[in-house]
Amino acid sequence: MKANPTDVLTGIYYIDGDVAAGYGALAAGCKLVAGYPITPSTEAFEAMCRKGPQVGTVFIQMEDEFGSISAVLGAVWSGVKSMTITSGPGYSLMMESIGFGAMLETPFVLLNIQRGGPSTGVPTKTGQADMMQSRWGSHGDYELIAISPDSPQEMFDYTIKAFNLAEKYRCPVMIMSDECVGHMTEKVVIPEADKIEIEPRRFYKGPPEEYLPFSPDPDLVPKIAKAGDGLGLYITGRVHDERGYPVKNEEFKAKYVRRLVDKIRLNKDKIIELKEESTDDADVVVVSYGISSRVAVKGVEIARQKGIKVGALRLVTVWPFPDEKIIDLAKKVKAFVVPEINYGQIVFDVARCCHGQANVVLIPHGGAGVHNPLDISDAIESAAKEDKKIEGVVEFKTRLEKIVFERGLKLKE
Repeated sequence: MKANPTDVLTGIYYIDGDVAAGYGALAAGCKLVAGYPITPSTEAFEAMCRKGPQVGTVFIQMEDEFGSISAVLGAVWSGVKSMTITSGPGYSLMMESIGFGAMLETPFVLLNIQRGGPSTGVPTKTGQADMMQSRWGSHGDYELIAISPDSPQEMFDYTIKAFNLAEKYRCPVMIMSDECVGHMTEKVVIPEADKIEIEPRRFYKGPPEEYLPFSPDPDLVPKIAKAGDGLGLYITGRVHDERGYPVKNEEFKAKYVRRLVDKIRLNKDKIIELKEESTDDADVVVVSYGISSRVAVKGVEIARQKGIKVGALRLVTVWPFPDEKIIDLAKKVKAFVVPEINYGQIVFDVARCCHGQANVVLIPHGGAGVHNPLDISDAIESAAKEDKKIEGVVEFKTRLEKIVFERGLKLKE
């Protein structure tokens, strides 16, 4: 179906990524955003506070992040599309309820504008160290979807996609952005409503007495109901049967939890989006996401000027991970180079999928800044020259690391 024209702020804007994400949420039909303002995500809250009332969207500032995500879960079960927005320690506080939402198969969107950590860290500077947390942060077995935009335009576009994926697969969807993309100001084009595709909610429409809240359709995703519509709803975070009633035996647990996993894994070819360039004859492939993919463009350009055959693979969808693509490329290339604003997260999934067939090089960065493109081009060159297979992940020594640890950087008192 198409977007509701009253929800879409059609026009050409010069706005930052945070604001663009807010406008994307409105276009997707989000009618409640609950959160606790936290740097560097606050501009998204402010955008929705300003524009939300024009389209019937409610913003509520809760007492903390736990209350925020709990309000989102409740709003979804009342029948409206909902989201929360956070960063840093706020994201950590939401982990329990993310697992709760996955268990209840609650479709919602969480926008995380990553910053430097751990703990309070560097609130006003960038980071990409929440990537594994987005996949494994809550306990138990479940699957969710995480996407990583790299521009304000994509913040608009992929916020809409995040809502569509949440509705289609009835699961939490993470928008794993970062401070640089969130605060980057660029041209954003918001099209007419009839150009925007919206995934409708899968409401149950059969006889009330036959409704089973967790009885799946053939694609493993069950239909949902609104609380208060007269349908029998029993909702619990415990493992439950198709009625929602708690069960204890291992057969039911295997059946239900397996479905939570398989509804994503078995549909991953429909979910995963990648942007691939010049990988067919590449000796080295740079794997990146978010702001690091923007920086990698220059590093790849410099390496190509030196005659190196280098391709680029950008992970728009980070979770589920594109195992098959990495496995296929590993049969053809000498090495993967992975720039991340952390000390190694996604790079280990790249290495896992290589099965020792290609070398894997991490270009680390501790946050509060982005990579130097020269480090990326140097790492590409080094990987292209390496003829022997090296086990595990090789960490490239960046200029910043050399300044800090080899030259003895002294902090001013």
